[in-house]
Amino acid sequence: MIFILFMRLVGFSTISDSAAIAKVLKTGIGLIMTTITIFIFYRLVKKGFIPSFRYQHVLTILFYCLYLSLGLISLVWTSDVAVSALQITRDIEMLVFSFFFIYIIVMLNHYYPEDFIRISAIMGPAIVLNLSIFLIGNIVAPDIFIRKTHGGEVSRLGGQMMNPNELGMLCGVAIACCFAELKQKANLIWNTIMILIALYALFITGSRSSMIGFFLVAMYYVIISKSYTLKATVVAVGILIMPIVVNVIFLKEGAKTSGTSGAEEVLSMTGRLPFWQALLSEGLPREPLLGFGFMRINYTTYFQGAHTYPAAMTHNTFIQVLMNLGLIGFFIVLIQMVFMVRTIIKVEDKAQKELIFTLLMPILINSFTEFGIWGEVNYSILFYQILILTMVVRYKNRFSILEKIIQKKKLGIG
Repeated sequence: MIFILFMRLVGFSTISDSAAIAKVLKTGIGLIMTTITIFIFYRLVKKGFIPSFRYQHVLTILFYCLYLSLGLISLVWTSDVAVSALQITRDIEMLVFSFFFIYIIVMLNHYYPEDFIRISAIMGPAIVLNLSIFLIGNIVAPDIFIRKTHGGEVSRLGGQMMNPNELGMLCGVAIACCFAELKQKANLIWNTIMILIALYALFITGSRSSMIGFFLVAMYYVIISKSYTLKATVVAVGILIMPIVVNVIFLKEGAKTSGTSGAEEVLSMTGRLPFWQALLSEGLPREPLLGFGFMRINYTTYFQGAHTYPAAMTHNTFIQVLMNLGLIGFFIVLIQMVFMVRTIIKVEDKAQKELIFTLLMPILINSFTEFGIWGEVNYSILFYQILILTMVVRYKNRFSILEKIIQKKKLGIG
């Protein structure tokens, strides 16, 4: 399962310089991993595992599906059918993958409770394996894996392969998973090593939003910890490294070469605030109800305000929904997230609730500045779908007479 998720994550990277080839590879890898997941599921069923599931908190997944349905319908009015069709198809395919991925885990946990599979135990290693590729690439092929910004004075991990902010979010998710595993008394050495790898990768992505996400996750686990020694150590280390983090990550000394101070860049969110204002005041009034079509923010590929830079995406997942599916789509998304919060509150398993809560920290913070859970195909969407389904899908222990016979015959279980 770790390898399957690892390969799924690899499929989000831009492996080729050619946009057409990159799209084919991303779509192809995704389809292959979905096919493999479905194959594994039916192999388990053939061996005698009963695919008996029940669903709770269904409004959370129903409104998510309603959002995708509106995206599919938007192909009727979208400003670019090809772009919208590719995005909605990949989102739906990813949801199919997430369903079967969770089905397998739920089914295995029922039949092998002594080897209970935790989502964090799968996501953490899968992400760190992915990060390791970038860290090795940073050494052997920096031209590909490092992106130069601010006049070439700032180097950020990700390069042409992945947006550094998206990669930073991935680091935050990995760290949250490892913290959750440590809390479950999992392997101390292995999880500590993974945290250090992810933390180093996070630092050289130079992602401000992801660093904030990491600090929130770390502080959460420190606060709930009963160890006063741990709390004192974290506070001391935080005081020591904070000046370095603020100077290198947040203020970025290289920003001065562009004529803008680091503080000014932070306050304008790297120019995003004027762009968002232009989107809402100039772009939204053109198509207020249903938007420009799934993952479209204008009639043309780029939107450019009267006093802003041109861009093909909004760098804010909520404004992205507003632009591509209008007020109707935004309302559906808002309701879905209300039910999501309600579902998290109702989760009975404390460890699961804490994991979902901490995983959403880096994911949602990233959503305010990048693609996010309602944006173009990216890691966040996959993780969000998986988190939804971990709360929705449960194993149903009551079997029909035929199912009991099959289980008895193939597995020897009465």
